[in-house]
Amino acid sequence: MSVAYISHSDCGRHDTGWNHPEHVGRLRAIPRALREDFELYQALVHHEARHATTDELGLAHDANYIRSVRALVESGGGRADADTVASEGSFDAATAATGALLDGVDMAYDGRATRSFCAVRPPGHHALRARAMGFCFFGSVAVAAHYARQHRGAGRVLIVDWDVHHGNGTQALVEQEPDIRFVSMHQCPWIPGTGAEEDRGPHGSVFNVPMPAARAPRVYVDALLRAIDRATDAWVPDLVLVSAGFDSLHRDPLGGFTLEMEHVDQLTRDLVQRATAWCGGRLVSALEGGYDPARLGEACVTHLRALA
Repeated sequence: MSVAYISHSDCGRHDTGWNHPEHVGRLRAIPRALREDFELYQALVHHEARHATTDELGLAHDANYIRSVRALVESGGGRADADTVASEGSFDAATAATGALLDGVDMAYDGRATRSFCAVRPPGHHALRARAMGFCFFGSVAVAAHYARQHRGAGRVLIVDWDVHHGNGTQALVEQEPDIRFVSMHQCPWIPGTGAEEDRGPHGSVFNVPMPAARAPRVYVDALLRAIDRATDAWVPDLVLVSAGFDSLHRDPLGGFTLEMEHVDQLTRDLVQRATAWCGGRLVSALEGGYDPARLGEACVTHLRALA
């Protein structure tokens, strides 16, 4: 069963400056760490992603907003919000990041790679329908969920988000669709201040797991797995999408969770096992947060090894 490593050189053109937490060093750390595991490196299907089209972005985003992001970039860049920096390469980076997810979905359905990890930036899970937020321009995972349903025949899609921050954008972009279920474990109280447990969305398809900081790692692992089991009780997904935020690791500068590499491995393996039983193993994962580059690189390799 093939596993793909999907990336695009344009993701490195998103220039936030080295003082910004979401800088290009995060992305560079991944292939550097991967090359240290040559056996894994050789075993993966290496794929250069395409760019998502405007119509594909429009599956989740307002057309005027998409044009406004392009216009900001073409005018020389600036800040899309207080935390979200746009540079000359940011539109191409964001469309490549989303295109990677769409390629992962296509590869899962046409047999080229049942599972994949998208090593991309900028992240996407805070982006709203008509607003950039929290380092994010386009909701790549949300776009991929709608794309899978509309273009690949996926009836039900499960999204699992273990970033330390609530995936408020992903929730907002999928919660109107009852056949997309969203599970988010995140630190609370913490930015962006959303993701209450009682917020189930209009169709009860949202499963938020707010957790305090500094608990034992096993507490987080068990809480997320229980939520996934609740979300899939008598409901079998055709595809699993993962927002793999590695700012949930211990000592990340932007979070207070305590996960270690062994827990990344366990969560990934448990999801692979479930996906194999549900949908022939179809799983597409994408990088979200994670702001200690060395730890991020190690975590991505751990995640890839478990996928493979």
